[in-house]
Amino acid sequence: EHHEGALLEQIDLNTWVSMSIQRAVDKVQSRLQDGLAFLATVGSTAPFVGLFGTVWGIYHALTAIGMSGQASIDKVAGPVGEALIMTAIGLAVAVPAVLGYNFLVRRNKSAMEEVRAFAADLHSVVLSGNMTKVAKKA
Repeated sequence: EHHEGALLEQIDLNTWVSMSIQRAVDKVQSRLQDGLAFLATVGSTAPFVGLFGTVWGIYHALTAIGMSGQASIDKVAGPVGEALIMTAIGLAVAVPAVLGYNFLVRRNKSAMEEVRAFAADLHSVVLSGNMTKVAKKA
């Protein structure tokens, strides 16, 4: 009904319905992808943050060795322990982020398949005129 008598008369009904449904499908897809870029960024950068912590800890260990003049376990254990903790934190953040990202991408793919199937069915129903027959009976 919106198509009839509007300024869009120069566009045939099939094209107008297709464009409207495609716009709605694109909006759903856009909403499903919210936050995925953040998860991908966290998953890809967190190991490097952990690696930076490792390098920083080793640097502190070497500095402690240089200042004391001798490589004893008490000079190295603290900074190396910190380095290992930073590496573990980086991995503890990255692994769940990557797993969550993969889960959401898979879920979004199957959801979009259902949305596209519904859109195709809706397009067929709207263009076949069955919807106007149902509306007249009610």
